[in-house]
Amino acid sequence: MMENTKPDIKNEAESVISINGLYKSFDDVEVLKGIDFTLLKGENMAVLGKSGSGKSVLIKIIVGLLKPDEGEVVVLGKKVEKLNHSELDALRLHVGFSFQSSALYDSMNVYQNLAFPLTMNFRNLSKIEVSDAVEQVLESVGLKDKIQVMPSDLSGGQRKRIGIARMLILKPEIMLFDEPTAGLDPITSGEIIDLINEVRHQNNASSLIITHDLTCAKNTGDRIAMLYEGKFLTPGKFETVFDIDNEHIKGFYNYNFTR
Repeated sequence: MMENTKPDIKNEAESVISINGLYKSFDDVEVLKGIDFTLLKGENMAVLGKSGSGKSVLIKIIVGLLKPDEGEVVVLGKKVEKLNHSELDALRLHVGFSFQSSALYDSMNVYQNLAFPLTMNFRNLSKIEVSDAVEQVLESVGLKDKIQVMPSDLSGGQRKRIGIARMLILKPEIMLFDEPTAGLDPITSGEIIDLINEVRHQNNASSLIITHDLTCAKNTGDRIAMLYEGKFLTPGKFETVFDIDNEHIKGFYNYNFTR
């Protein structure tokens, strides 16, 4: 059962991501055409847009996987485009990324998939500390009984949960979700939506949720921003965004909720 337990975010809260005048092109194709937004500490923000609108490009720029053509990206007080390789690696320890595909290693079981980022980034941890961390994060996503299971034996929803667990195990301050409900049935999608809200409260983290699923956006986002032709249209609360007489916004709403 999806529960709307989103807290009120005060305007004076500090920002964890601040983007100003962001442009990105690939050859002659302009993808982002002047993006401006701020993600506040403790806030969930859902970014909507159709396929190819630049949502995933935006996330990759935030974590430094792509460089912007113009503009400034500040994450946890650091100007991302100014960071060197080691500084980027240090920043990424505080920014979790949940991939659309879950990106699990098929040759590793669940325990090994979750232990891997810990042992790679914190080599001084004992085996007991790693084991305890894996068990705790699996319990938080409701899959403690799957600890020795191979990814190929998990359902789509379980793979999503394990992917989220692998992000959580490093206790990030910012969580980036790329299409978290894509390819899931409505019941499993609802479970993932509940999980996004639960882990947000458990970790007191901020989340950016990239999605084309309005149900996901409505039930996870304190604010909604629609990406259209490289720019954000009227960011705000869900009810405010979809109360505007804009053909592109209305068309997106109708496609999701009236088909």
